Amino acid sequence: MSAPSPVTLLATGGTIACTAGPDGALRPTRSAVDLCTDAGLTPDDVAASDALHLDSSEMTLADLDGLLAAIHAVGGPVVVTHGTDSMEETAMAVDRLLGGPVVLTGAQRPADDASPDGPANLRDAVTAAATVTGPVVVTGGATVPAYGVRKVHTTADRAFGGPDSPVDRPAPLVYPGSAPAPLAGLRVDILTAYQGTDSTLVDAALTAGADGLVIAAFGSGNAGGLAPGIGRALDAGVPVVLCTRVAAGGVDAVYGGDGGGATLAAAGARSGGVLSPAQARMELLCQLAVQRADPTPVTPAGPQD
Repeated sequence: MSAPSPVTLLATGGTIACTAGPDGALRPTRSAVDLCTDAGLTPDDVAASDALHLDSSEMTLADLDGLLAAIHAVGGPVVVTHGTDSMEETAMAVDRLLGGPVVLTGAQRPADDASPDGPANLRDAVTAAATVTGPVVVTGGATVPAYGVRKVHTTADRAFGGPDSPVDRPAPLVYPGSAPAPLAGLRVDILTAYQGTDSTLVDAALTAGADGLVIAAFGSGNAGGLAPGIGRALDAGVPVVLCTRVAAGGVDAVYGGDGGGATLAAAGARSGGVLSPAQARMELLCQLAVQRADPTPVTPAGPQD
């Protein structure tokens, strides 16, 4: 009997698996085995299988639950090939609900490009999987911790980076090795503050059954005209996390006034710290999923100041 492969590849589609069709549009066509062949990896290097086959912009929470369950079932180093559009969200879910040596990678150029970046990224990811102890994203020669990662460029090879200030990763939400709590059925909406905004969208989200809200706020955490709706959400027991729509820097709720960050924080809004709105949403979803699975009151994890 041959020894088990040290690294498992779970492919989900994305640009790394895409080729151009007759109409020129990119669609995922390459399988996990194809990706390994493209990268010069053999079955002795990687045990390859397909978990999903889609564009990551179409990934649902149910799809993510299936992927998390597949990663959990492996029980060893895992590489996940994934579209870059929503990779930071999946990376956060992996970090908060699983942990361990999981490496996410993808590509900015399709498999049939004259100079694809996917094969090198996959080789780097397989190498990293043998040494990392926690979830990371590997692209363009860079390795970035999953907690705090964000897509920083739409086309550059080094697609992902981290915050410009250190991130204090909070305590795990679950015991290592625990099965991931399901996310499907929860709803957390991201709402953006802008000049002239009012609370219409906040109220619409609440009417739609939002379990939580993330605000992509002005500057360091000011919400302007969204504030009355945020107050109604907090009064209804719906958690609200303040992030910033600005590319760099975090939330520092120091401004007063009706929509100021300090006013909202005093009313109970949480800070997303340096997390992107997308990652803060997934962080909150993971907290809610764990609390739903075990309703014993817990102190919410995540940046709180």
